[in-house]
Amino acid sequence: MKNTNGFTLIELMIVVAIVGILASIAIPNYFNYVAKAQQAEAKANLGAIYVSMLAYTAPGGLEGFSGATLNNIGFKTDGTLRYNYTLVNVTTLAFTARAEGISDRIKGDVWEIDSGKKLRDVVGDRFDQ
Repeated sequence: MKNTNGFTLIELMIVVAIVGILASIAIPNYFNYVAKAQQAEAKANLGAIYVSMLAYTAPGGLEGFSGATLNNIGFKTDGTLRYNYTLVNVTTLAFTARAEGISDRIKGDVWEIDSGKKLRDVVGDRFDQ
């Protein structure tokens, strides 16, 4: 009598090939979703900087945005930083805040928000593929 339980080597190789093909499609998409989630962090923090800048100008009114820094507007982040946040082009009447990606997948990703609350992706969305 011949025992016919189990799988043949060919059947196992076909299953391994199919799993490999699925993984080669799924893994890059997963990393893109992770990068987009990290972009959401940058957008939220830029929104917080915008609100803090408006609050900074409310008491004095005369100086406007000039003299503002991330420290004196009360902006702080906790935990692991994935973006560096800076204020650029700060004048009396306007400002631009920038978030630059420093983590693996988002290195070189740059977002800005201005005093008109316009949020923009400076380098273009690299993760819509």
